[in-house]
Amino acid sequence: SDMIGKKIVVLEWANWDCPFVLPHYKDKTFADLIDKYTGKDPETEKEREVVWLTINSTHYAKTEANKAWAEKYDLTHPILSDPTGKAGHLYKATNTPHLYIIDKTGHIAYRGAIDNAPLGRLPEGQEYVNYVDAALAELTAGKDVRRAYTKAYGCTVKYPPKEAGGSGG
Repeated sequence: SDMIGKKIVVLEWANWDCPFVLPHYKDKTFADLIDKYTGKDPETEKEREVVWLTINSTHYAKTEANKAWAEKYDLTHPILSDPTGKAGHLYKATNTPHLYIIDKTGHIAYRGAIDNAPLGRLPEGQEYVNYVDAALAELTAGKDVRRAYTKAYGCTVKYPPKEAGGSGG
């Protein structure tokens, strides 16, 4: 809520154990988008409109694992721990990776997959589409997002197991 009216926020759900997440870090899919849309523009030195937050709602993940992942892939953006699944349940995140883009008014402008290439493999006969890049390009140009939803692919979010009579995930 601190960003409403100021920034576009990308929320990326991740789990370091998920084979669908790994190719996006190895191939720098996320890093390239983060470099393109966040931080200062190297030409103008002007602060860009986008903030990228990675959220790990894996109930057994430790903060140290997030730090190790950030070091391994030279990540400088925030990685948030959500072991209770509170944030994940609030957004109804189902998969890793699962992405949400919140516009400057605080509304979800896009939710779904990063692209149409699960495990880094493009379905035969299809042209590569990075849905998040397209949505961010539209939002930063002051346009509405044309494709506001795609089906997220990947591993299920590893929320805490439900306890008898409890409200786990």
